[in-house]
Amino acid sequence: MRKGVFYGVGVGPGDPELITIKARKILNEVDVIICPEKRESAGSFAYKIAKEHIKSNAEIIYLTFPMVYDENELQNKWGENASIIAKMISNGKTVAFITLGDPTIYSTYMYLLHYLKKYDIEVKTIPGITSFCSVSSSLNMPIAEWEEGFSVVPLRKGDNDKLKRALDNFENVIVMKPANDCKILASELLKRGLENNFVLISKCGTEEERIITDINVIINEKIPYLSTIIIKKNGLKIYKY
Repeated sequence: MRKGVFYGVGVGPGDPELITIKARKILNEVDVIICPEKRESAGSFAYKIAKEHIKSNAEIIYLTFPMVYDENELQNKWGENASIIAKMISNGKTVAFITLGDPTIYSTYMYLLHYLKKYDIEVKTIPGITSFCSVSSSLNMPIAEWEEGFSVVPLRKGDNDKLKRALDNFENVIVMKPANDCKILASELLKRGLENNFVLISKCGTEEERIITDINVIINEKIPYLSTIIIKKNGLKIYKY
């Protein structure tokens, strides 16, 4: 393996067996594994998924990426972490940044790349299985059929504009990060008569996996952050439950 390469490695949605062969190869070869965490000592779910595939003498480093909407705080932290990674690579180390799902979809990894550009580092991105593909596969349920379209949108607290536009224009809508505002999500489903046209899976592929199709659960219970909702306006087609 060449020295001085930075890898972004998608480790999938939760089941360690869903890590790709290429991702396993990289994890078993690099010198350093970067584990993102939302606050210091919070731990990394991505590491829990990947740890059995990481070589025993790899250096494990946790870097904090706060989950806040303050752009200045985020940019400062991204720049600081990029500098730490660049220094490792300049010292001849190969480094892998592990991320849930696929690195190109709502991943901190992609924001980090913007700050690594100035260091002229070789970057390789290793795709992973997304949460919504894992959810649909576990239910044997198609995301889209025939001429149907689908949209993937993040849910931000107090802001349902993207969700409304997606539901206006697509037969199938995948909502990422629904825990950010379950009330606004439930309200939109009820308003459109879609309370029986969704499925939510939390912690997909883990022992804590939970499948939810009851709108009252979304309204009344706290939904885990690691959740995904698939809304199908033409009706759910679940062949395994």
